[in-house]
Amino acid sequence: MILNRFKRFSTLKTQDWSHIKPIIKPTLTPNSAVATYYETTGAPQRNNWTREEISSIFNSPLIDLISYASKVHRDNHDGRSVQQCTFPQSSRHSTGVKATPLLQAGTVIDAAKRAKAAGSTRFCMGAAWRDTKGRKTNMKNIVSYVKEIRGMGMEVCCTLGMLTKEDAQTLKENGLTAYNHNLDTSREYYPNIITTRSYDERLETISNVREAGISVCSGGIIGLGEKDIDRIGMLETLSNLPEHPESVPINALLAVGGTPLEEQQPVSVWEMVRMIATTRVVLPKAMVRLSAGRVRFSQPEQTLCFISGANSIFTGDKLLTTPNNSFDEDQQLFNILGLIPLKPKSLQQVQEDKKIAINA
Repeated sequence: MILNRFKRFSTLKTQDWSHIKPIIKPTLTPNSAVATYYETTGAPQRNNWTREEISSIFNSPLIDLISYASKVHRDNHDGRSVQQCTFPQSSRHSTGVKATPLLQAGTVIDAAKRAKAAGSTRFCMGAAWRDTKGRKTNMKNIVSYVKEIRGMGMEVCCTLGMLTKEDAQTLKENGLTAYNHNLDTSREYYPNIITTRSYDERLETISNVREAGISVCSGGIIGLGEKDIDRIGMLETLSNLPEHPESVPINALLAVGGTPLEEQQPVSVWEMVRMIATTRVVLPKAMVRLSAGRVRFSQPEQTLCFISGANSIFTGDKLLTTPNNSFDEDQQLFNILGLIPLKPKSLQQVQEDKKIAINA
């Protein structure tokens, strides 16, 4: 029987197939902006993006944008490694969350130990301050927390409002890895959202942080009522900084009762994916963080965000005033996708990376 089958197969191979009509290939559509950009340049890191260029990338067909953003991601990062960190949100408005004094050392250090045990590699501490002026005692405590947590082998990030050059230098000397100071939105839309500090004051803090040698974490929030051009405008500002931010959080607004934006419609996953993918192309070497609002997205939707270029998340059950995915849920998703936690960098590695960037 085996011989008969082989004979039939041999006969089949000798058949004349000339009567079969060839498949006619479909006419190819013109390359999208993101395809043309990647195929002609390789999507290098650059600091001279125009709003028009970013707009053309942002408005590319979504299937192309996802595909090429994924290429850029894997050209610059390990596609399976994801940074895990924690981060609080603002409680300036009456949301039912009472203002509290700075947490005691034991509480903070215990939280850092739990985060590390759950797989987090970066511990972030936040205070809802406008700036650090007149807060010497609190700053002294925060500096001590930074020093101790850094000694645990974790990266440490802070967000404390506007920062002076002197405070930035002190934090750097005691081991601070990164400082978060989001732009939130475009310069044009900013006055509709923030009145406690100006856009230029935010940029000044970013400059002070960078000058001290601390990595910058700066991104924004979508779903504030802004338009696409405002999302593009924020990326234009970030991409034209002298040095790109080390990480760029992309937050989806979770409307909270008692805030001026409590009636805002939630951001769709397609909006989030388009923003993440554009950020990845425009800021190729940055950690693009799938941030607040992730709790609304299903595991397949979060997967699409990772494919589109996200390689960092916030972990922990709560982000001050809004819910977040639990450690167990994140671990389950990591296991399904084969993702691994990004290892924290030592102080020596951070310094070496900066030397390489300067000499490049």
